[in-house]
Amino acid sequence: MSASQELEQAATKYALEAVRLDKQGSRGMAITMYQKGISTLLKLVRLYPNYGLNTVYIQRAQAYQERIKSLQGEGTIQPVRQQSEKSVEMMDQQPEAEKEAAGKASYDELVLQEKPNISWNQVVGLDPAKKAIKEAIVYPVERPDLFPLGWPRGILLFGPPGCGKTLMAAAVATEIDGAFVSVDAASIMSKWLGEAERNVAKLFNQARNTASKGRPAILFIDELDSLIGMHSNEVGGETRVRNQVLKEMDGVMDKGKKIHVYVIGATNKPWALDWPFIRRFQKRIMIPLPNHEARLHMLKLYTEHLNLSTKIDLDEFARLTAGFSGSDIRDICQSAQLRAIGELFESGKASDKRAKPRPLSMDDFKNILADRKPSVSPRIISSYNEWSEAFKAL
Repeated sequence: MSASQELEQAATKYALEAVRLDKQGSRGMAITMYQKGISTLLKLVRLYPNYGLNTVYIQRAQAYQERIKSLQGEGTIQPVRQQSEKSVEMMDQQPEAEKEAAGKASYDELVLQEKPNISWNQVVGLDPAKKAIKEAIVYPVERPDLFPLGWPRGILLFGPPGCGKTLMAAAVATEIDGAFVSVDAASIMSKWLGEAERNVAKLFNQARNTASKGRPAILFIDELDSLIGMHSNEVGGETRVRNQVLKEMDGVMDKGKKIHVYVIGATNKPWALDWPFIRRFQKRIMIPLPNHEARLHMLKLYTEHLNLSTKIDLDEFARLTAGFSGSDIRDICQSAQLRAIGELFESGKASDKRAKPRPLSMDDFKNILADRKPSVSPRIISSYNEWSEAFKAL
């Protein structure tokens, strides 16, 4: 057992003992156990500062501190059974009804089920990725009879942040008129502690039930590395969650089943994924930084509703933004507009509703670029290229 696992088990033990003593009315001893639980949780946070569950540990420590204040007479003392799980008990100790209600609230809060309204035209560039996804998802949905060997159900999108991975997943759901279930993997690990396995199963069951009724389902998992990264420094129930994901993905990818359930995972850190998961994504597609043509298309899109000078050269602007992501380019356009609006307010003319910001010139954008660097470094781009060469599967 690792040191982190031992600390988590110790924190759980102290918390459970504190709850037991609290229920018995042994205030002094309960306070001591709560304090030990707090100390252990904070030690976990200090030893593993980058761990995804640190927010949960800090919240628990704060909740235990609030209970200590109540027991010391600094607040209204309520019976421990009337307080929330976060205040005094670990998820494991909740009554089933409370666990079900808490799990449902967390699930509804974290899962996006609205049908996206994104078309292929809104996904600028990325033609090789579009082609690979059409072959893996769109064509099998339209003509499943043409695929006697089945089709890929796991698609991994990797690459720098802000380059269109989420947009790509939403667009394919629109293209096939499928259900789109989106969840953030980091939130699964941080907010579903104690219920993670159940909610992972619920995610996949929801997708399967939708597909069994004749409608394709896209299960999109963002920040995939948070959920199925490598095993180092795992704490508590992470292994159980990983195993649950493996089990569910194997069920979806059963070649004897012809239902249209697709798991699309997105990650900015593909090198953090463990091999058992990598091989379950039959398609592994890099979503790179936009090329010149894509940047030009983006600039036309983002400046469409801006007041531009007639001397603006968007082709030159596209050349100057080499190495910038799509979200970087949008931010640059927004920053230039904000500066022009700021000048309008500083001039005192903004009170006149007819006043408009001046036209944006090429110098406005160049000044923004002088103070802004790409969000993705060349070193990181090199890492993406190396990983792609080793694991890509178009």
